[in-house]
Amino acid sequence: MIIDLRSDTVTKPTVEMMEAIMSAKTGDDVFREDPTAKRLEEKMAVLFGMDEALYFPTGSMSNQAAIKLHTQPGEQLICDSWAHIYNYEAGGAAFNSGVSCKLINGDRGMINAEQVESSINPPDFYHSPLTSLVCLENTTNKGGGACYDFDEIVNIKKVCDKHDLGLHLDGARLMNAIVAKKEDPKEYGKIFDSISICLSKGLGAPLGTVLLGNKDLMRNAVRIRKIFGGAMRQIGFMAAAGLYGIEHLVDRMAEDHKKASEIAKVLEQQEYIKRVEKTETNIVIFYLNEIVTEDKYLSDMHKKNIKISNMGQGKLRIVTHYDYTQEMHEIFLEILNTYQ
Repeated sequence: MIIDLRSDTVTKPTVEMMEAIMSAKTGDDVFREDPTAKRLEEKMAVLFGMDEALYFPTGSMSNQAAIKLHTQPGEQLICDSWAHIYNYEAGGAAFNSGVSCKLINGDRGMINAEQVESSINPPDFYHSPLTSLVCLENTTNKGGGACYDFDEIVNIKKVCDKHDLGLHLDGARLMNAIVAKKEDPKEYGKIFDSISICLSKGLGAPLGTVLLGNKDLMRNAVRIRKIFGGAMRQIGFMAAAGLYGIEHLVDRMAEDHKKASEIAKVLEQQEYIKRVEKTETNIVIFYLNEIVTEDKYLSDMHKKNIKISNMGQGKLRIVTHYDYTQEMHEIFLEILNTYQ
């Protein structure tokens, strides 16, 4: 038995999801004629109370399209120094949009309104880039699945409105935050100008992300997707997988959160563990002490058929998901408890 906890992207479609894929009605989406893709886009727009939604093959492409839609070359966006758009999208903001990133050292990947306001460049000071966009991430990847306090998001929005800045949310794992904090998706739709929702993580689809936004912003979204190479044909098969995830697999994310919390508690009790980050959703970030090196620990886990991630800078990551069963969970907890 292989227990793969590297990411929630390693899941395989359930039998029911495969049935939805196989029975999907499709059309040519380049002609905007795929009925299942349209159903998914309409459902997501209604769910978040936003004007429009557009299906993208990947979360990185969706985020990069949002940055392109919000900015002009030479401008600057504000984000946390741990943000996915800065660390894990191959420099796309600079390459695709010609913008720079003003990095803020927040708390577990989360920034606050005061930090945002102090990071805005004076608009009449032409020596510095014009600040035009703020990007948040919820939950945070490098921050161990941390969730924003919604009141702080509201405060950041007030700063953005005051300075006429766009506000984008990298919501790759937003559904995890919504489940964990029992929030209403429509509240996010009221605040953000654009939101990227990944379907291939906790929702288990093989691929796909949906970008949501207001009508004015989304007017050129199809064009930008085309420029980035994202024009697709019979995408209804994959859209059907995303639809199934949204309709059937959201509430069960609480099970992933529970398992992650239990893993974190066991890790905290081990003498080889230096520190475990606060665990709110399905990601556990932990650090080893000098008793064992990261390479040896990962190698030892691999020998026991356990796969986890090394994020660098001493961070090790465990991510729970629906393919991680209760049987696997009990085996893994026992391995953690008996590791020497």
